[in-house]
Amino acid sequence: MTPENVTGPVAHHAEGPVWSTGWGGLRWVDGNAGDLLTLRTDGVTRQHIDDEYLAFARPRAGGGLVAVGARTLYLADDVDGDVRAVASLGDDPCVRMNDGCCDPRGRLLAGSMAYDAAADAGSVLRLDADLNVTTVLPRATISNGVGFSPDGRRAYYVDTATHRIDVFDVAEGELRGRRAFAVIPADQGSPDGLTVAADGSVWVALWGGSAVHGYDATGGLIATIELPVPQASACTFGGDDLDTLYITTSAQGLPADHGTEAGSVFAVQPGVRGIPVTPFAG
Repeated sequence: MTPENVTGPVAHHAEGPVWSTGWGGLRWVDGNAGDLLTLRTDGVTRQHIDDEYLAFARPRAGGGLVAVGARTLYLADDVDGDVRAVASLGDDPCVRMNDGCCDPRGRLLAGSMAYDAAADAGSVLRLDADLNVTTVLPRATISNGVGFSPDGRRAYYVDTATHRIDVFDVAEGELRGRRAFAVIPADQGSPDGLTVAADGSVWVALWGGSAVHGYDATGGLIATIELPVPQASACTFGGDDLDTLYITTSAQGLPADHGTEAGSVFAVQPGVRGIPVTPFAG
């Protein structure tokens, strides 16, 4: 499988890709720029949301979008309309939000990390439709990818510092029984964002590993997708049949003369289909 570069290096730190027909296809963030990017037939457009950092965004069930900034939650009633700040997600300037997703009930899960990646400085929060906030995991170092199995009975989670993908059982909407699902050796990179396919396989971007790994539902490695850039940040399935894996990459921390296409979005068809994105219920 040879990925195709579909955007060129349009972002410095591309992250958080999501496909939704309701918001026109593929969108992702340029984190440090605070921008939400959209792939359109005539190129890539930008919408500025947060002056410090933009972690990720998701469609809303009633239309529009929800976006998670450095420490602020934003809502928009129209996907290309104005956003408004609706909730604070913390007050420590040394900590910012990072990756997240919506659970099968449409509640938003949002993880955080310290700018200096201090151990256990982050956490994972859950926001209900009424914006009530619950702490799901009180300690995380670099909270990253979160995704749910097709039947909603398992949740997969990455704290990059652990070099693992962990799995939880989901019981009455709560995460239980955290345990290792797959371990990524340090010489293969660090796990970052992930997505889950309709067959139950789990696909994770490897920061510093120039690749995406695919694992079957038992945690066995089934695929390695190699990339011509060092830092794969996240991935998602998209396209009309959800059979294309879109992969964001980053130039964050690379020297100015790195000479690669880091910051591009790549696409490949790995032979499985994704699951439609769950929108935020709020």
